[in-house]
Amino acid sequence: MSRVVDDVAAAVNHLFGFPETMEKLVFHSRSNPEANENKGVGSSPVDILDSSKEYIFYMDVPGLSKSDIQVTVEDEKTLVIRSNGKRKREDGEEEGCKYIRLERRVPQKVLRKFRLPENANVSAITAKCEHGVLTLVVEKLPPPPKSKTVEVAIS
Repeated sequence: MSRVVDDVAAAVNHLFGFPETMEKLVFHSRSNPEANENKGVGSSPVDILDSSKEYIFYMDVPGLSKSDIQVTVEDEKTLVIRSNGKRKREDGEEEGCKYIRLERRVPQKVLRKFRLPENANVSAITAKCEHGVLTLVVEKLPPPPKSKTVEVAIS
């Protein structure tokens, strides 16, 4: 299965001309040894925007508040988004009240990991959670200065 995912990733990369750093950011490997620890964890879809100054992640987190979500950076370049997936049910105000229908799902636990590119500034990450959408902004480091060639005259 992971070979199929890798082949699809390569085809999409070729078709849309994603730079290699974007491919690594977007297409994380499914043949991950951590896959077994993530059983029962929902995989919320994430949109990633690559702008000139930053990477912006948009993730739907319906029913979760900012206190339910934890964002960390592990191993210097791995962005990790977690939640425990719990939501409190509203109780009726009167005694004897009971639900006659429960259709809203309790949010699943969320665990998403993204390997950040080398130019990501892990010290400048901001997050906000509004209207059920988590938005993470990862600033880019300025490009390294280009090496300058100086011609030396031979006497």
